[in-house]
Amino acid sequence: MAFRLTFQSKISQARLGRLQTIRGVLKTPLFMPIATRGVVKGITAAEVRNLKAQIILANTYHLMVNLGEDFLNKMGGLPKFMNWENPILTDSGGYQVFSLAKHRKISDRGVNFRDPSSGTEFFLSPEESIRMQKAIGSDIIIALDECTPKTVSRKEASEAVSRTVKWAKRCFQEHQKDKRGQLLFAVGQGDRFLDLRLQCLKDLKKIDFDGYCYGGMAPLKTVYKMLEKVIPAYPQDKPRYLMGVGYPNDIVESVKRGIDMFDCVIPTREGRHGRIFIRKKGIKLTEPGFYETINLPQEKLKFSRKLFSAGYDSPVCKKYTWAYVNYLFKIGDYLGPRLASLHNLAFYLNLMQEIREEIKRGKF
Repeated sequence: MAFRLTFQSKISQARLGRLQTIRGVLKTPLFMPIATRGVVKGITAAEVRNLKAQIILANTYHLMVNLGEDFLNKMGGLPKFMNWENPILTDSGGYQVFSLAKHRKISDRGVNFRDPSSGTEFFLSPEESIRMQKAIGSDIIIALDECTPKTVSRKEASEAVSRTVKWAKRCFQEHQKDKRGQLLFAVGQGDRFLDLRLQCLKDLKKIDFDGYCYGGMAPLKTVYKMLEKVIPAYPQDKPRYLMGVGYPNDIVESVKRGIDMFDCVIPTREGRHGRIFIRKKGIKLTEPGFYETINLPQEKLKFSRKLFSAGYDSPVCKKYTWAYVNYLFKIGDYLGPRLASLHNLAFYLNLMQEIREEIKRGKF
Protein backbone atom coordinates (compact mmCIF):
# COMPACT_ATOMS: atom_id res chain seq x y z
CA MET A 1 0.00 0.00 0.00
CA ALA A 2 1.54 3.31 -1.14
CA PHE A 3 -0.41 5.52 1.30
CA ARG A 4 -0.54 5.11 5.05
CA LEU A 5 -2.82 7.16 7.29
CA THR A 6 -0.82 8.01 10.42
CA PHE A 7 -3.17 10.29 12.37
CA GLN A 8 -6.82 11.37 12.26
CA SER A 9 -7.93 14.57 13.99
CA LYS A 10 -10.69 14.24 16.58
CA ILE A 11 -12.00 17.77 16.01
CA SER A 12 -12.13 17.86 12.19
CA GLN A 13 -11.61 15.65 9.15
CA ALA A 14 -7.95 16.73 8.97
CA ARG A 15 -5.45 13.90 8.87
CA LEU A 16 -1.77 13.06 8.54
CA GLY A 17 -0.38 10.52 6.11
CA ARG A 18 2.72 9.20 4.37
CA LEU A 19 2.75 8.52 0.63
CA GLN A 20 5.52 6.33 -0.77
CA THR A 21 6.68 7.29 -4.28
CA ILE A 22 9.58 6.22 -6.48
CA ARG A 23 11.77 9.10 -5.32
CA GLY A 24 10.78 9.36 -1.69
CA VAL A 25 8.14 9.48 1.02
CA LEU A 26 5.76 12.44 1.09
CA LYS A 27 4.23 13.76 4.30
CA THR A 28 0.65 14.92 3.91
CA PRO A 29 -1.07 17.36 3.90
CA LEU A 30 1.27 18.91 1.33
CA PHE A 31 1.48 21.67 -1.26
CA MET A 32 3.07 21.28 -4.70
CA PRO A 33 4.82 24.25 -6.33
CA ILE A 34 3.90 24.54 -10.01
CA ALA A 35 6.56 23.74 -12.63
CA THR A 36 4.20 23.90 -15.61
CA ARG A 37 6.79 23.60 -18.39
CA GLY A 38 9.46 21.88 -16.32
CA VAL A 39 10.47 24.95 -14.32
CA VAL A 40 9.03 26.84 -11.36
CA LYS A 41 8.99 30.23 -13.08
CA GLY A 42 12.25 32.11 -12.52
CA ILE A 43 13.40 29.74 -9.75
CA THR A 44 16.05 27.04 -9.94
CA ALA A 45 15.47 23.44 -8.87
CA ALA A 46 18.13 23.92 -6.18
CA GLU A 47 16.24 26.91 -4.74
CA VAL A 48 13.00 24.93 -4.65
CA ARG A 49 14.82 22.10 -2.86
CA ASN A 50 16.28 24.60 -0.35
CA LEU A 51 12.75 25.66 0.49
CA LYS A 52 12.09 22.00 1.37
CA ALA A 53 9.43 21.37 -1.24
CA GLN A 54 8.57 17.67 -1.10
CA ILE A 55 7.18 17.45 -4.64
CA ILE A 56 6.47 19.67 -7.64
CA LEU A 57 3.77 19.57 -10.31
CA ALA A 58 4.48 19.62 -14.04
CA ASN A 59 2.00 19.89 -16.87
CA THR A 60 1.52 17.08 -19.39
CA TYR A 61 -0.07 19.29 -22.04
CA HIS A 62 2.67 21.92 -22.06
CA LEU A 63 5.48 19.35 -21.97
CA MET A 64 3.87 17.45 -24.83
CA VAL A 65 3.51 20.61 -26.92
CA ASN A 66 6.93 22.07 -26.10
CA LEU A 67 9.13 18.97 -25.79
CA GLY A 68 7.28 15.83 -26.80
CA GLU A 69 7.40 12.19 -25.77
CA ASP A 70 10.38 11.21 -27.91
CA PHE A 71 12.55 14.07 -26.67
CA LEU A 72 11.83 13.32 -23.01
CA ASN A 73 12.54 9.63 -23.50
CA LYS A 74 15.90 10.50 -25.07
CA MET A 75 16.73 12.90 -22.21
CA GLY A 76 15.92 10.31 -19.55
CA GLY A 77 12.77 12.06 -18.34
CA LEU A 78 12.00 15.42 -16.81
CA PRO A 79 13.80 14.85 -13.46
CA LYS A 80 17.18 14.54 -15.18
CA PHE A 81 16.37 17.24 -17.72
CA MET A 82 15.52 19.87 -15.07
CA ASN A 83 17.90 18.59 -12.35
CA TRP A 84 15.11 17.77 -9.90
CA GLU A 85 15.74 14.70 -7.73
CA ASN A 86 12.54 14.76 -5.68
CA PRO A 87 9.08 13.45 -6.63
CA ILE A 88 7.04 14.93 -9.49
CA LEU A 89 3.30 14.82 -10.10
CA THR A 90 1.93 15.50 -13.57
CA ASP A 91 -1.65 16.33 -14.39
CA SER A 92 -3.21 14.60 -17.38
CA GLY A 93 -3.52 17.62 -19.65
CA GLY A 94 -7.30 17.53 -19.31
CA TYR A 95 -7.66 20.97 -17.77
CA GLN A 96 -5.52 22.67 -20.41
CA VAL A 97 -7.45 20.95 -23.19
CA PHE A 98 -10.69 22.12 -21.54
CA SER A 99 -9.38 25.69 -21.57
CA LEU A 100 -8.85 25.50 -25.35
CA ALA A 101 -12.60 25.43 -26.07
CA LYS A 102 -12.18 27.22 -29.41
CA HIS A 103 -9.34 24.97 -30.50
CA ARG A 104 -10.45 21.45 -29.63
CA LYS A 105 -12.95 18.70 -30.39
CA ILE A 106 -13.79 16.08 -27.77
CA SER A 107 -15.05 12.56 -28.48
CA ASP A 108 -15.01 9.28 -26.57
CA ARG A 109 -11.85 8.41 -28.49
CA GLY A 110 -9.95 11.43 -27.12
CA VAL A 111 -9.33 15.10 -27.88
CA ASN A 112 -8.17 16.70 -31.10
CA PHE A 113 -6.78 20.16 -30.45
CA ARG A 114 -4.64 22.86 -32.01
CA ASP A 115 -1.93 24.60 -30.06
CA PRO A 116 -2.88 28.30 -30.31
CA SER A 117 0.76 29.38 -30.20
CA SER A 118 2.13 27.29 -33.06
CA GLY A 119 -1.02 26.17 -34.83
CA THR A 120 0.20 22.55 -34.65
CA GLU A 121 -2.48 19.86 -34.46
CA PHE A 122 -2.33 17.31 -31.61
CA PHE A 123 -4.38 14.35 -30.45
CA LEU A 124 -4.58 13.42 -26.78
CA SER A 125 -6.17 10.10 -25.85
CA PRO A 126 -6.21 8.44 -22.41
CA GLU A 127 -3.48 6.08 -23.61
CA GLU A 128 -1.33 8.89 -25.00
CA SER A 129 -1.71 10.88 -21.78
CA ILE A 130 -0.36 7.92 -19.79
CA ARG A 131 2.50 7.29 -22.24
CA MET A 132 3.45 10.96 -22.14
CA GLN A 133 3.48 11.02 -18.34
CA LYS A 134 5.65 7.91 -18.28
CA ALA A 135 8.08 9.63 -20.66
CA ILE A 136 8.11 12.61 -18.31
CA GLY A 137 9.11 10.24 -15.52
CA SER A 138 6.49 11.33 -13.01
CA ASP A 139 6.13 9.66 -9.64
CA ILE A 140 2.38 10.33 -9.65
CA ILE A 141 0.39 10.42 -12.88
CA ILE A 142 -3.23 11.50 -13.36
CA ALA A 143 -5.84 9.76 -15.50
CA LEU A 144 -7.26 11.90 -18.32
CA ASP A 145 -10.61 13.42 -17.40
CA GLU A 146 -13.11 15.81 -18.96
CA CYS A 147 -13.08 19.04 -16.99
CA THR A 148 -16.23 21.16 -17.27
CA PRO A 149 -16.74 24.96 -17.01
CA LYS A 150 -18.51 26.69 -14.11
CA THR A 151 -21.71 27.22 -16.11
CA VAL A 152 -22.18 23.60 -17.20
CA SER A 153 -25.68 22.12 -17.36
CA ARG A 154 -26.62 18.90 -15.61
CA LYS A 155 -26.69 17.06 -18.95
CA GLU A 156 -23.20 18.28 -19.82
CA ALA A 157 -21.92 17.38 -16.35
CA SER A 158 -23.41 13.90 -16.65
CA GLU A 159 -21.80 13.37 -20.06
CA ALA A 160 -18.45 14.54 -18.69
CA VAL A 161 -18.72 12.12 -15.76
CA SER A 162 -19.49 9.22 -18.10
CA ARG A 163 -16.54 10.08 -20.34
CA THR A 164 -14.22 10.64 -17.37
CA VAL A 165 -14.97 7.13 -16.06
CA LYS A 166 -14.51 5.55 -19.50
CA TRP A 167 -11.20 7.34 -19.96
CA ALA A 168 -10.09 6.41 -16.44
CA LYS A 169 -10.60 2.71 -17.23
CA ARG A 170 -8.50 3.06 -20.38
CA CYS A 171 -5.80 4.95 -18.47
CA PHE A 172 -5.71 2.19 -15.86
CA GLN A 173 -5.36 -0.49 -18.55
CA GLU A 174 -2.54 1.42 -20.27
CA HIS A 175 -0.79 1.97 -16.94
CA GLN A 176 -0.93 -1.76 -16.14
CA LYS A 177 1.21 -2.51 -19.20
CA ASP A 178 4.30 -0.88 -17.66
CA LYS A 179 3.82 0.56 -14.17
CA ARG A 180 7.47 1.57 -13.56
CA GLY A 181 6.54 2.06 -9.90
CA GLN A 182 4.45 5.12 -10.76
CA LEU A 183 1.23 5.83 -8.89
CA LEU A 184 -1.97 6.50 -10.85
CA PHE A 185 -4.66 8.87 -9.54
CA ALA A 186 -8.16 9.34 -10.96
CA VAL A 187 -10.18 12.57 -11.07
CA GLY A 188 -13.72 12.80 -9.74
CA GLN A 189 -16.01 15.10 -11.71
CA GLY A 190 -19.68 16.09 -11.47
CA ASP A 191 -19.55 19.85 -11.02
CA ARG A 192 -22.12 21.12 -8.46
CA PHE A 193 -24.32 18.03 -8.68
CA LEU A 194 -23.86 15.86 -5.59
CA ASP A 195 -25.39 12.71 -7.05
CA LEU A 196 -23.15 12.92 -10.12
CA ARG A 197 -20.03 13.38 -7.99
CA LEU A 198 -20.95 10.42 -5.81
CA GLN A 199 -21.71 8.24 -8.85
CA CYS A 200 -18.44 9.22 -10.52
CA LEU A 201 -16.51 8.40 -7.38
CA LYS A 202 -18.35 5.09 -6.94
CA ASP A 203 -17.43 4.02 -10.47
CA LEU A 204 -13.81 5.14 -10.09
CA LYS A 205 -13.40 3.31 -6.77
CA LYS A 206 -14.28 0.04 -8.51
CA ILE A 207 -11.08 0.41 -10.55
CA ASP A 208 -8.95 0.87 -7.40
CA PHE A 209 -6.60 3.75 -8.19
CA ASP A 210 -3.69 4.78 -5.97
CA GLY A 211 -5.32 8.12 -5.16
CA TYR A 212 -8.38 10.21 -5.95
CA CYS A 213 -8.67 13.84 -7.03
CA TYR A 214 -11.49 16.34 -6.72
CA GLY A 215 -11.70 18.14 -10.06
CA GLY A 216 -13.86 20.87 -11.52
CA MET A 217 -14.32 24.61 -11.74
CA ALA A 218 -17.03 25.44 -9.17
CA PRO A 219 -16.65 28.48 -6.84
CA LEU A 220 -14.82 27.58 -3.62
CA LYS A 221 -17.81 28.32 -1.38
CA THR A 222 -19.64 25.64 -3.32
CA VAL A 223 -16.61 23.36 -3.12
CA TYR A 224 -16.49 23.59 0.70
CA LYS A 225 -20.08 22.40 0.99
CA MET A 226 -19.52 19.69 -1.58
CA LEU A 227 -16.35 18.43 0.13
CA GLU A 228 -18.28 17.99 3.39
CA LYS A 229 -20.73 15.72 1.58
CA VAL A 230 -18.42 13.94 -0.86
CA ILE A 231 -15.14 13.39 1.01
CA PRO A 232 -16.65 10.84 3.44
CA ALA A 233 -17.25 8.67 0.34
CA TYR A 234 -13.58 8.89 -0.71
CA PRO A 235 -11.42 5.90 0.35
CA GLN A 236 -9.89 6.40 3.78
CA ASP A 237 -6.72 4.57 2.77
CA LYS A 238 -5.97 6.65 -0.34
CA PRO A 239 -4.68 10.24 -0.70
CA ARG A 240 -7.19 12.95 -1.66
CA TYR A 241 -6.07 15.72 -3.97
CA LEU A 242 -7.98 18.99 -4.44
CA MET A 243 -6.73 20.29 -7.78
CA GLY A 244 -5.81 23.94 -8.32
CA VAL A 245 -6.44 25.26 -4.78
CA GLY A 246 -5.65 27.84 -3.66
CA TYR A 247 -5.20 30.78 -1.28
CA PRO A 248 -3.91 30.02 2.25
CA ASN A 249 -7.36 30.19 3.86
CA ASP A 250 -8.72 27.84 1.15
CA ILE A 251 -6.03 25.30 1.99
CA VAL A 252 -6.75 25.49 5.72
CA GLU A 253 -10.49 25.06 5.19
CA SER A 254 -9.97 22.16 2.79
CA VAL A 255 -7.54 20.33 5.10
CA LYS A 256 -10.20 20.53 7.82
CA ARG A 257 -12.53 18.78 5.39
CA GLY A 258 -10.13 15.90 4.76
CA ILE A 259 -7.97 16.95 1.79
CA ASP A 260 -4.33 15.78 1.66
CA MET A 261 -2.79 17.38 -1.43
CA PHE A 262 -2.85 20.81 -3.07
CA ASP A 263 -1.32 22.71 -5.97
CA CYS A 264 -1.75 26.25 -7.23
CA VAL A 265 0.00 28.97 -9.24
CA ILE A 266 -0.96 31.61 -6.66
CA PRO A 267 2.32 31.88 -4.67
CA THR A 268 4.51 32.42 -7.73
CA ARG A 269 1.94 34.34 -9.77
CA GLU A 270 1.21 36.74 -6.92
CA GLY A 271 4.96 37.07 -6.30
CA ARG A 272 5.60 38.08 -9.89
CA HIS A 273 3.04 40.87 -9.42
CA GLY A 274 4.68 42.03 -6.19
CA ARG A 275 2.17 40.65 -3.71
CA ILE A 276 3.43 38.59 -0.78
CA PHE A 277 1.83 36.64 2.05
CA ILE A 278 2.73 37.39 5.67
CA ARG A 279 1.88 35.11 8.60
CA LYS A 280 0.40 37.14 11.46
CA LYS A 281 1.94 36.34 14.81
CA GLY A 282 -0.25 35.21 17.68
CA ILE A 283 -3.21 34.22 15.50
CA LYS A 284 -4.10 30.54 15.19
CA LEU A 285 -4.53 28.92 11.78
CA THR A 286 -8.11 28.10 12.67
CA GLU A 287 -8.91 31.77 13.27
CA PRO A 288 -9.86 34.26 10.51
CA GLY A 289 -7.12 36.61 9.36
CA PHE A 290 -4.12 34.43 10.21
CA TYR A 291 -2.26 36.02 7.29
CA GLU A 292 -2.17 39.24 5.32
CA THR A 293 -1.02 40.29 1.86
CA ILE A 294 1.45 43.10 1.21
CA ASN A 295 1.82 44.90 -2.11
CA LEU A 296 5.58 45.45 -2.37
CA PRO A 297 5.65 48.07 -5.17
CA GLN A 298 3.56 50.55 -3.14
CA GLU A 299 5.18 53.93 -2.47
CA LYS A 300 4.96 53.79 1.33
CA LEU A 301 7.47 50.91 1.45
CA LYS A 302 10.15 53.00 -0.28
CA PHE A 303 12.06 53.53 2.98
CA SER A 304 11.02 50.38 4.86
CA ARG A 305 13.94 48.65 6.61
CA LYS A 306 11.81 45.63 7.48
CA LEU A 307 13.55 42.42 6.49
CA PHE A 308 12.08 40.55 3.57
CA SER A 309 11.13 37.26 5.23
CA ALA A 310 8.15 34.94 5.38
CA GLY A 311 8.38 34.86 9.16
CA TYR A 312 10.08 31.50 8.79
CA ASP A 313 13.59 30.39 7.93
CA SER A 314 13.72 31.49 4.30
CA PRO A 315 17.48 31.59 3.61
CA VAL A 316 17.18 32.88 0.07
CA CYS A 317 15.56 36.25 0.80
CA LYS A 318 15.62 36.95 4.54
CA LYS A 319 18.54 39.41 4.30
CA TYR A 320 16.81 41.85 1.92
CA THR A 321 14.67 44.79 3.06
CA TRP A 322 11.24 45.67 1.73
CA ALA A 323 12.71 48.97 0.54
CA TYR A 324 15.22 47.14 -1.65
CA VAL A 325 12.61 44.82 -3.18
CA ASN A 326 10.33 47.84 -3.65
CA TYR A 327 13.18 49.43 -5.62
CA LEU A 328 13.67 46.28 -7.72
CA PHE A 329 10.03 46.39 -8.81
CA LYS A 330 10.32 50.11 -9.51
CA ILE A 331 13.23 49.63 -11.93
CA GLY A 332 11.71 46.49 -13.44
CA ASP A 333 14.54 44.16 -12.44
CA TYR A 334 13.47 40.51 -12.37
CA LEU A 335 15.18 39.89 -9.05
CA GLY A 336 12.15 41.55 -7.43
CA PRO A 337 9.60 39.05 -8.74
CA ARG A 338 12.04 36.21 -8.03
CA LEU A 339 12.45 37.19 -4.38
CA ALA A 340 8.72 37.69 -3.95
CA SER A 341 8.04 34.28 -5.52
CA LEU A 342 10.61 32.61 -3.28
CA HIS A 343 9.07 34.34 -0.26
CA ASN A 344 5.57 33.13 -1.14
CA LEU A 345 6.72 29.57 -1.75
CA ALA A 346 8.47 29.63 1.64
CA PHE A 347 5.23 30.89 3.18
CA TYR A 348 3.14 28.11 1.59
CA LEU A 349 5.55 25.29 2.34
CA ASN A 350 5.96 26.40 5.95
CA LEU A 351 2.20 26.83 6.23
CA MET A 352 1.82 23.13 5.38
CA GLN A 353 4.45 22.23 7.97
CA GLU A 354 2.56 24.28 10.57
CA ILE A 355 -0.70 22.60 9.59
CA ARG A 356 0.86 19.14 10.00
CA GLU A 357 2.22 20.09 13.43
CA GLU A 358 -1.14 21.49 14.56
CA ILE A 359 -2.94 18.34 13.43
CA LYS A 360 -0.48 16.19 15.37
CA ARG A 361 -0.96 18.36 18.48
CA GLY A 362 -4.72 17.86 18.25
CA LYS A 363 -5.34 21.58 17.64
CA PHE A 364 -6.58 21.39 14.05
